[in-house]
Amino acid sequence: MSTRILPAVGDADAVRSLTTLIGQLPDAEPLAPVTDSTQLVDTLSRLAAESLDELPEVVVVHERIGPVPALELIREVALRFPAVGVVLVTSDASPGLFQAAMDHGARGLAALPLSYEELASRVQAVAQWSAGVRRHLGAGGDPVPGAGGTVVTVSGAKGGVGATLTAVQLALAAQTSGRATALVDMDLQTGDIASYLDVQFRRSVVDLAAINDISPRVLADAVFRHESGLALLLAPAEGERGEEVTDRAARHIVAALRSRYEVVVVDCGAQLGGAGAAAVETADRALLVTTPDVIAVRGAKRTVRMWDRLQIRKAEETTVVVNRHTRSTEIQPPLIARITGTAVAATTVPAHFKELQGVVDAGRVHELEAKSTVKQAMWALAGELGLVRAPQTGHKGGRPRGDRGAAGFRRRRDGTG
Repeated sequence: MSTRILPAVGDADAVRSLTTLIGQLPDAEPLAPVTDSTQLVDTLSRLAAESLDELPEVVVVHERIGPVPALELIREVALRFPAVGVVLVTSDASPGLFQAAMDHGARGLAALPLSYEELASRVQAVAQWSAGVRRHLGAGGDPVPGAGGTVVTVSGAKGGVGATLTAVQLALAAQTSGRATALVDMDLQTGDIASYLDVQFRRSVVDLAAINDISPRVLADAVFRHESGLALLLAPAEGERGEEVTDRAARHIVAALRSRYEVVVVDCGAQLGGAGAAAVETADRALLVTTPDVIAVRGAKRTVRMWDRLQIRKAEETTVVVNRHTRSTEIQPPLIARITGTAVAATTVPAHFKELQGVVDAGRVHELEAKSTVKQAMWALAGELGLVRAPQTGHKGGRPRGDRGAAGFRRRRDGTG
């Protein structure tokens, strides 16, 4: 039986030497190498979506991979794809690094310069381990084992465009449809999710920042269970403490949430910090909310270009959501798509603030009426993004169980609302 091996190497010379060695291994099936951390995670996600059987047994990560450091990348792969074994190739073979690599989820370590015998030994051992894990998981079952839940980030082109409201309503739509959902406030200095949902809280995302191994129990202690069913991980009440959440901590937190919830919605606000950048980079879908006016669209274009320069997210991998849309405005979604170079969601959110004012002022946006056109549009957007579970049929009266908001969402989807 052949062993599929995926090299992850950023250096061109190292790619050639590593792929040459891998091609000489017995029963090895080398896959096309990936050159950065984003490409590796995207490749594994695509293969996992097809089948567990499509995932490589072994990923060989070179120490000079980027932009995410090698150990952080290994931790993310181990959390999201537990049936894939990772071998770290490094010039530092000290006991300290070996222990750190194992702590981050690596299954083996090979020292540079690589020798055929050492690489063959490591790959064979890791491949056997991977095969055992797959037998335990049961190949051919769930087509997405190990990939974890779906992570969606919501960012604002500028302040006040409605990113937080969008994040809250997307999470509510997913939760109401029957999917276990977490809502994270990664707008660390000015986050408003607690105010929007009338929540008094003691713990926040900062409580997880210094924890390297976030167990399910630790995570459960940090989240707040809202009356809507949402699991909330909130921004700190003292905005200055947001600096404690580094990009590394944000990756650990998002990965832990992904492993426990079917949907994770992250509100990143309008200001880019290290934590928000890490969330956007690792997300399955990155939304950028704008309003159809010149200032906001310029802000969206500026944000998209910045993400691209910093290698956080490519423009074509970003989806712009148009909020407060009217047919009379001169700036329509196709023009926004051309200006920003991104995809634009087919669902636009209408400009009806009067529907929102009462629940926003009361901090009860989860009680927004089902007949609200804003709510219907945002829940339709959740459906467009694949965040909601398809309604079950066969209940008495032909209507699935759910709250009035869910019924309003179904009417919208059915075209009868």
